[in-house]
Amino acid sequence: MDTWDALRSRRNVRQYDGRPIPPEDIDRILEAGWRAPSASNKQSRDYVVVTDRQQLEELSRVWQGAGHVASSAATIAVVYPEAEDERSSALGAFDQGQATMQMMIAAADLGIGSGHSAVGDHEMARRILGYPDGYRCDMLIALGYPADRPLRPIEHPNRRPLAEVVHRGGW
Repeated sequence: MDTWDALRSRRNVRQYDGRPIPPEDIDRILEAGWRAPSASNKQSRDYVVVTDRQQLEELSRVWQGAGHVASSAATIAVVYPEAEDERSSALGAFDQGQATMQMMIAAADLGIGSGHSAVGDHEMARRILGYPDGYRCDMLIALGYPADRPLRPIEHPNRRPLAEVVHRGGW
């Protein structure tokens, strides 16, 4: 799939068909996150990849909207240092967003669906994932092959018209 088709095909997938994802495809998705830009090139993100069914089921309970994690083939937790100030917090959130979206587009390119989830119970996430004190996880990316229909470019997305959201030269 080319980049434009991957962008147009990516959608939130929360029901998976149960097939495992080849390790080389997971590595490619992780490399996409690794290659994502970061503020001042700090590269402060780490990733925890979970494929164990019991661990995925536990992880699905860190947020009320994370139920799909339990049935994913793999889930990537984005882990980063706790922010020391408001600016660092904003930059960390931006960096996580860039890495998350880049991994989700790489997954779509491979025909793998993705569905993000927040983390509400940080202590539970730390216990399940084992990351050290001084770090936090706010984002999970569940991965799997879509159960309903394969990824393909969405011709008419449910979005506000482009002309409504684009303002040229000012609002």
